[in-house]
Amino acid sequence: QVQLVESGGGVAQDGGSLRLSCTASERTTRNAAMSWFRQAPGKEREFVAAITWNGHSITYADSVKDRFTIDKDNLSNTVTLQMNQLKPEDTAVYYCAARASYYIDSRNSKDWGYWGQGTQVTVSS
Repeated sequence: QVQLVESGGGVAQDGGSLRLSCTASERTTRNAAMSWFRQAPGKEREFVAAITWNGHSITYADSVKDRFTIDKDNLSNTVTLQMNQLKPEDTAVYYCAARASYYIDSRNSKDWGYWGQGTQVTVSS
């Protein structure tokens, strides 16, 4: 069973930075597409960014493009999300997700089969 464990959440000021990490428990995730989603209170879970297992293809939500960077290290089975220029509207629980596919064409959370427990990110104004 694949387990994903996030870390790195916390509190940042408007314009600040945070770095999230997600470590997978099994080597099989080396060939899996990985992503980050987030969910703010009272809102649906939304796509943030995704990366193919080899890092050759990356996609971002428009709301975070040019501010967030997703990266993957297959040696350590870790995917990271570097978040710069944070805004109060980035406040949410951030979830790491994986799917047993090369493709990152889906931004629907239902198409991602493995999830971490989530980590809280709070941006104060």
